[in-house]
Amino acid sequence: MRSDEHSEHRPDTILDNLKTAVVCLDSRLRVTYLNTASEMLFGVSARHCDQEAFDKALPYLADHRARLTAALTEGAAYTERELHLRAGGGDPLIVDCTVTPFTDQAGESALLLEFLSLDRQLRISRDDQMRIQNLANREMIRGMAHEIKNPLGGLRGAAQLLEREIDDDGLKEYTTVIIREADRLQNLVDDLLGPRRPPNKQPLNIHEPLEHVRALIDTELPPGIALERDYDPSIPEVCADREQLIQTFFNLVGNAVTALGSSGNILLRTRTQRLFTIGGVKHRLVIRVDVVDNGPGIPRDLLPRIFHPMVSSRAEGSGMGLPIAQYLVHLHDGLIECESRPGQTVFSVFLPMEASDG
Repeated sequence: MRSDEHSEHRPDTILDNLKTAVVCLDSRLRVTYLNTASEMLFGVSARHCDQEAFDKALPYLADHRARLTAALTEGAAYTERELHLRAGGGDPLIVDCTVTPFTDQAGESALLLEFLSLDRQLRISRDDQMRIQNLANREMIRGMAHEIKNPLGGLRGAAQLLEREIDDDGLKEYTTVIIREADRLQNLVDDLLGPRRPPNKQPLNIHEPLEHVRALIDTELPPGIALERDYDPSIPEVCADREQLIQTFFNLVGNAVTALGSSGNILLRTRTQRLFTIGGVKHRLVIRVDVVDNGPGIPRDLLPRIFHPMVSSRAEGSGMGLPIAQYLVHLHDGLIECESRPGQTVFSVFLPMEASDG
């Protein structure tokens, strides 16, 4: 049997199917191999990195020359847990890293580097905690809403009865204020509770509600704000409630407009993502909708709480837009995530395309 009949089982083919990022360095610390997971983790091309010095090819490793040199010369393997790799001023990569010396085919010393990204595990854990917190918040809000609505209805009814008994127009102004404020509080309580019906899911193109929102907001955009699109036209239809998606995207894009003020850029981007976990459930395929703006960013201390009710960075904000948007997406078994730093804020909506794997 010829060896090429088993070409699909060659070591490089097997390594390219690993989720662990694998990097090989030669005796001069030049890159001799990167698997596919490494390309994705470090955002580089194996072809462009071949025979390049490791710190030039992989800037995330530039600060680790001394440790790698020691491992190479001493032949000592080591492992570091939750290692923060940085490149420039961007966010770090959080990985478990194992470095193993070995002898290559030419008899020279070499290094095998293995990186297991923890970002995904940390994200799943954070998302699970957020979903649990949101469920607890909603139960608390339901209880509060029940306690508020009953006396509020009585207060409004009493004001209406009193208004009928008063002939003085000046005094009627006070009952009008009571009724108006009672109605405002009623609307606020209804907003806290969210939609009263389950989603009416129908097959739709994800770009249709996005375009509807874009058309609504585009007419009122300040001249200095550009609203751009980067759509993947190959995304298949998803089963979803059109009106609830419109409300979700309207809230997210509206927040971006407010954050920018009079000038800046907003990008609506759609992609698909494979093997994505939401609430402990792994989905084969999800739609990802990003709303990106280049505004000042969300304060770091506020970022972990932005999906909690009544939390807002603006004095005039109700703090209900994001919690409602998150709740609507949860009704679709999805999730909204946010990453923010000065100059870039990204709200990402993840919607499963099919039944979960479990």
